Amino acid sequence: MSTAQHKIGSGFDARSTAEDVLAGLDLTGKLAVVTGGYSGLGLETTRALTKAGARVVVPARRPAAAREAVAGIDGVEVDELDLGDLDSVRALAERFLASDRRIDFMIDNAGIMACPETRVGPGWEAQFATNHLGHFALVNRLWPAIESGGARVVSVSSRGHHFSGMRWDDVHWQRGDYDKWLAYGQAKTANVLFAVQLDRLGQEHGVRAFSLHPGGIMTPLQRHLPKEEMIASGWIDEDGNPIPQVGFKTPQEGAATQVWAATSPQLDGLGGVYLEDCDIAEPAPADGERSGVKDWAVDPEQAARLWELSAELTGVNAFRA
Repeated sequence: MSTAQHKIGSGFDARSTAEDVLAGLDLTGKLAVVTGGYSGLGLETTRALTKAGARVVVPARRPAAAREAVAGIDGVEVDELDLGDLDSVRALAERFLASDRRIDFMIDNAGIMACPETRVGPGWEAQFATNHLGHFALVNRLWPAIESGGARVVSVSSRGHHFSGMRWDDVHWQRGDYDKWLAYGQAKTANVLFAVQLDRLGQEHGVRAFSLHPGGIMTPLQRHLPKEEMIASGWIDEDGNPIPQVGFKTPQEGAATQVWAATSPQLDGLGGVYLEDCDIAEPAPADGERSGVKDWAVDPEQAARLWELSAELTGVNAFRA
């Protein structure tokens, strides 16, 4: 059974940092895989985990840039991965499994946001393909190492899932005008549904899964947004500085919830839930306020439906009989 969507009183909050939630934890001997762990929240996640003693594998679309970014951080290994290319996903998984290691923490952190209409693979919409399908295939291909480690799998979603549920009749935007924000919303909903179903399937194998909203943070994730759009949205001023009233988190604060999800003893025995501000999130309020989690993102029937669709599209399913 999935855990109820209600706060557990973790003692942490929106201003807690990744190092705060790891205080007192010794991760020596543990192995984490952090996709995109060389930029933005991913880099802060890598730094915090290694400081606590873990080794971190960083699959990166730009391995040279990744090696430069993590230079000087002990215990980091960079490999090549393009989540929009299933051959790249398969190759990374084969290399990792050949090393005969187990995974303790699998953090699906990499992603793209609000990009112009882009097609990858067999014509798939890029945000759904990269943020969801690539990670779906990666986790399923790495399943032997995830299962042997009794890992926690962390799917980094966003409050952006409020923008859209699953567009079951047209997940790849093959009809009508493309809307980059609705496409992003669908991809982030998929991240939550993925964790719901993976947790259901993985529990008997000792694997639990979580999804989360890291908070609003200025990172390279905004690379596709014109400055004018961010000004119009009230995120930044004319000089490009974040508006204080918006309450953006620092990257260290933004990384906290995914690090807490992966490592906290407070979550032992729990799973299948969406987190925010280092706690389990409440259901989204009926008044439309953009907080908590939408019903459509934690619906077990939709989660199972998405799993089957994803398995069909990618040709991978670790749980197929």
